Amino acid sequence: MAQENKTLNQVVNTLKERISLAGYAQLGYTYDDAAKPDNTFDIKRIIFMAHGKITDRWTCDFMYDFYNSGMLLEIYTDYKLFNGLTARIGEFKIPYTIENELSPTTVELIYCYSQSVCYLAGVSGSDKCYGMTSGRDIGLMLHGKLFNDFLQYKAAIINGQGMNTKDKNSQKDIVGNLMIYPLKWLSVGGSFIRGTGHAIADSEYTGIKSGENYAKKRWSIGGVVTSSKISLRSEYLAGKDRNVKSEGFYATGSLQLVRNFDFIASFDYFNPNKAADIKQNNYIAGLQYWFYPRCRLQAQYTFCGKKGNGLKNSNLIQTQIQVRF
Repeated sequence: MAQENKTLNQVVNTLKERISLAGYAQLGYTYDDAAKPDNTFDIKRIIFMAHGKITDRWTCDFMYDFYNSGMLLEIYTDYKLFNGLTARIGEFKIPYTIENELSPTTVELIYCYSQSVCYLAGVSGSDKCYGMTSGRDIGLMLHGKLFNDFLQYKAAIINGQGMNTKDKNSQKDIVGNLMIYPLKWLSVGGSFIRGTGHAIADSEYTGIKSGENYAKKRWSIGGVVTSSKISLRSEYLAGKDRNVKSEGFYATGSLQLVRNFDFIASFDYFNPNKAADIKQNNYIAGLQYWFYPRCRLQAQYTFCGKKGNGLKNSNLIQTQIQVRF
């Protein structure tokens, strides 16, 4: 019996050392005078995450969203070939833009990602051809840091169709990301996507029809400034679907007013068709309070200035509570 208990304790201790579990939930209230109904309590996410250490070089990760009937978000494995080079295969966030790879638990805005990232990275489904991919896809990625972490690179080959979906054409998308860290408080870099998309629905902006293949190009350039009191993130993004060009820009920052209390501000511009000049400028201001490590209360106001396509200006008020373990 003593030997069995010892063996069981060894197994439990090994699991504790090699497997870590985490999760978070975000829920709140939204008033949007451009929507019907114009106000609602809502759940944004209920996320469960697991990280497993198989060996010193080999790890695996799993992420699942229990909201909206349940959805597998990520499942991938990393193997460190040698210092500065790790291979990843599975379903993961594509390394396009700085913002897309950030966790919703750290992004300052309740809506989370900028209009351009939502559209060009496929986060929200605002690009009907691309669909709602949550910024993720299935494929293979090589990544690492070089020169004492001065440079970080990521290069991936992916289906280009989004998460939990097989490729719908024979072409693959190539994604690249390069960031440099010249100072402790500064990082700058850019990213791109090149490939052939397969439309899953008609697009009102590009004229591409469901079932058609089309040339898909994306690129971005931006930077991040961080200190103990201030953070600022900004990027310019551009895309070209077949012959239709799009562009966007955002600048999002936070300022610590007092301990655990931050002021948030953001400017967010996007134009899905530069020739038609259909654009929207979002001006955002708000506050957030960290009442426990990684747990916060948020309140934000957004003025949406819209142009073209018969769109009218609108107002958005949001509150959110985030709990994480």
